[in-house]
Amino acid sequence: MATPRKKPVSKIKTVEDESYSKLEQYCIWLNEYYTALIKAGFKHDMAAMFVMEKDSYPDWVSFKPVKDLLEEEDED
Repeated sequence: MATPRKKPVSKIKTVEDESYSKLEQYCIWLNEYYTALIKAGFKHDMAAMFVMEKDSYPDWVSFKPVKDLLEEEDED
């Protein structure tokens, strides 16, 4: 019997990876937040409402306003 080949291990980008801009990290977090709400049983419209409402973000989330993130992108 032949031994199955192992898939090559590739480096996976994470939000902590330096190659992501602050705006990209924010967008990734929003997507993860939305996905977690759906997985927790919220309907799509309710999950979208939570994502759009900054007051619903957990206390440990401390992002600058999106306007500031966009300005940082323009400087790069």
